[in-house]
Amino acid sequence: MTATVFKQATMVNEGKQTVADVRIVNQRIDKIAPQITEQGGDNVIDASGLLLLPGMIDDQVHFREPGLTHKGTIASESRAAVAGGITSYMEMPNVSPATTTIDALEAKFGIAQQTSLANYSFYLGATEANLDQIKALDPAKHCGVKVFMGASTGDLLVEHPQALDNIFEQSPTLIVTHCESSPIIAENQARVLAQKPELTIFDHPVLRDVEACYASSSYAVGLAKKYGSQLHVLHITTEKELSLFTAGNIADKHITAEACVHHLWYCDEDYAAKGNLIKCNPAIKSRQDRDALINALHTGQIDIIATDHAPHTLAEKNVEFAKAPAGLPLVESALLTLLDHVSAERMSIEQVVEKTAHNPAIRYKINERGYLREGYFADLVLIDPKQTTLSSNETTRYHCRWTPFDGHQFSHKIMGTWVNGQQVFDGSQLIDTNSPAMRLSFNY
Repeated sequence: MTATVFKQATMVNEGKQTVADVRIVNQRIDKIAPQITEQGGDNVIDASGLLLLPGMIDDQVHFREPGLTHKGTIASESRAAVAGGITSYMEMPNVSPATTTIDALEAKFGIAQQTSLANYSFYLGATEANLDQIKALDPAKHCGVKVFMGASTGDLLVEHPQALDNIFEQSPTLIVTHCESSPIIAENQARVLAQKPELTIFDHPVLRDVEACYASSSYAVGLAKKYGSQLHVLHITTEKELSLFTAGNIADKHITAEACVHHLWYCDEDYAAKGNLIKCNPAIKSRQDRDALINALHTGQIDIIATDHAPHTLAEKNVEFAKAPAGLPLVESALLTLLDHVSAERMSIEQVVEKTAHNPAIRYKINERGYLREGYFADLVLIDPKQTTLSSNETTRYHCRWTPFDGHQFSHKIMGTWVNGQQVFDGSQLIDTNSPAMRLSFNY
């Protein structure tokens, strides 16, 4: 049986770097050893001087299907993701129509089964009236329920205290939250507009300020403590919110926190150059907040790094601030941004692997992924630390055809990505014949 053998790769796994050979047979890692003798017909890859990582597991993406496919599709965005070293993702419910029933949820799994190049799961969206659907979730098959605690639109906004109590008390799965207080945002907007005729991008972190975030995230943490809920707070953006989360091992927590790559990269000083391109919710905030998030990766208060990939067309972005949608495309460059942090010695590559692969696997109880271990699924990314990557709008694989990192030279190059043992990206081209992607399963 044909196998793939990586020769003398520098494996980054479980807090250390080890030079070894790695053999893949079918979908899984068959053997890891100092030396492996290849057999006739084996696909042998000389990985000397290259880094072999478990693929990134991105627990927060918006791939826009169904209903918003002019922005992106499961097919297009999953291909950009594997080109960026992301081998599994969990996708959000704010599509059109919103994913608020089990039937709609399973329909998205059906689309992904046909078109996704990366492994996949999907969240059910909470409303103030779909508790029966939330209770019907299967923790072994569904990654969680997404609760927009303010700052959303339509049915997906959940603000009524009793509705929130019911969700936190009765959800059988992990609860993930977007935390911004709509009343505080409205108060901030009224105050700003009382002083000037219109809003600009520089007002975005003023409207969606520290207090708007803290009021909502502290409410969520309080509910999780009250009911013993499994809570994961998405895209933390402020130093103040970090006080809500404990340091230490993620396996010992029932309340965890996440930071996103753009909040670790940009600060409010970047609005002048990037404008609406980096308009996102929660807003990118101060340099001090950004640096606090990076420090919290070291303390363990931030457990996971994700993307919140959320593409829009350039035409949609290139309008006045108030009408521009929030969100930016990120999956293709996310891992590369983190490797730039490694080059700048702001974090270690072992931390990158912990926050993007090990910890998502632990928090979501993902079966047999997130590590370089014999018997585990071979979701791998091979990286050259000596080659660089130029990001550009002309070469990006996003359906929206632009990247906020246009013109930036990243310090590393992704040489290949494997999903369930099958190579899907060779460093320059996608390989998507007979897609190997699978539905994620969870160890509940």
